[in-house]
Amino acid sequence: MGIRDEKAPKTLQVIIVGDGGQEWGRLYATPKEFSTGSVGFYTNGKIINPDNPDCRYQTGLTFTLIGSKGK
Repeated sequence: MGIRDEKAPKTLQVIIVGDGGQEWGRLYATPKEFSTGSVGFYTNGKIINPDNPDCRYQTGLTFTLIGSKGK
């Protein structure tokens, strides 16, 4: 077993912001144990271009704790 982060929060809030400062969306990442044995956070969802609401993007994000897989 690899390292664990006992002080990690229950969720991570991910805010997607364009280079002009406009918010495209918010996602909430929850703890996950990946099939590889590593642990971390995962979220997926859709975000919208605020300057062109007809254009939606689908995203998936993983945050993997380095060293959590073990040897």
